[in-house]
Amino acid sequence: MLTVNDFQAAAARLKNVVHTIPLSTSCTFSAMTGAEVYLKYENQQKTGSFKVRGAYNKIMKRYLEGNLKAVVASSAGNHAQGVAFAAASVGVPATIVMPRSAPIAKVAATQGYGAEVILHGSVYDECYQKALAVVEERGAEFIHPFDDEDVMAGQGTIGLEILSDLPFVDMIFVPAGGGGLLSGVAACVKQINPRIQVIGVQAEGASAIVDSFHQDAIHATDTAHTIADGIAVKTPGGKTMEYINQYVDQMVTVSDAEIAAAILLLLERCKQVVEPAGAASLAAVLNKKVDIAGKKVVCVLSGGNIDVSFIHKVVEKGLVTRHRHIKFSTIMPDVPGALERFAHIVAEQNANVILFNHDRVAADLDIGEAIIEVVCEVGGDEHAQRLMKALKQNGYQIFNKNT
Repeated sequence: MLTVNDFQAAAARLKNVVHTIPLSTSCTFSAMTGAEVYLKYENQQKTGSFKVRGAYNKIMKRYLEGNLKAVVASSAGNHAQGVAFAAASVGVPATIVMPRSAPIAKVAATQGYGAEVILHGSVYDECYQKALAVVEERGAEFIHPFDDEDVMAGQGTIGLEILSDLPFVDMIFVPAGGGGLLSGVAACVKQINPRIQVIGVQAEGASAIVDSFHQDAIHATDTAHTIADGIAVKTPGGKTMEYINQYVDQMVTVSDAEIAAAILLLLERCKQVVEPAGAASLAAVLNKKVDIAGKKVVCVLSGGNIDVSFIHKVVEKGLVTRHRHIKFSTIMPDVPGALERFAHIVAEQNANVILFNHDRVAADLDIGEAIIEVVCEVGGDEHAQRLMKALKQNGYQIFNKNT
């Protein structure tokens, strides 16, 4: 079993290798939640995520023991970069199996560290099976992304850093997929100070680790569908679940919409690019999945490797979730001046039309009518409600509203 000595030994191996990133407090998020919120920016970590900690600790430990010839890993992207970086550091070849859906940026970064990348399957679990086959073919050593105590020890060094910066922390929120980060942080922190609560956070569309925690048994899901690709795991680790069941206080889920809103807030308020998996912890805090009032709370933002081409989709979803964009349909007379009148009402309410679609051929329309589908930019829920009220007062029927 992992002890505090294991985490301290891992920290010694990682010294002068990983970035030590101090906690940052957030007045904005503290005001929104009624808690004292701190952020652990592992999106600023070397390779762009916490994964380098566990990968480097495992590979360096094995290298120092001798007889490490080559390594193989399976990963949605962040573990891939960590293994590639660590393998290059000690001069051994690395082969990484990644899902075909892996963000291009993560694939390119992994190759940039000198690793061979094999694209296979759609989720981590399928990559894992392929990686095991590659291990047999090449006589290499498999570096598991989470279900390995040396990997957990490396990830758990985050716990040591949090306690060094904020000894009196009350709660730590940690993203969870396979459980390597959560188990490591929880085992480290709880053995030092059992008073601290550790909360695991998973995406609703990939809830295997939450289900396993609540059922006290490994529970696999048939699918893992979420924008948080870094925690889209259908089967959590057996070893990680042992530690999670022993040390973690609660497990909660967040929706993709809640994750997207958290990413948008981090961009706007903190000027930080955080990937969906990394923002899950903050999403849980902002949506008060547990009672955090008056507590000193740390959110581990586990990574920032998000494909640039995907950011705009997440931002758009976040804008809708935060009531900054409002989408709706209405019926108007298909006559000259009707659109100008509608636009004038919107302008009077200081809203901005950013998308407009005019449908004259819907089957249920009367002659002389048209359906318009509109997306307006507004300042928030209160502003959106004022706009809807003004339109209704002017005779517009609002339907298919999505905010």
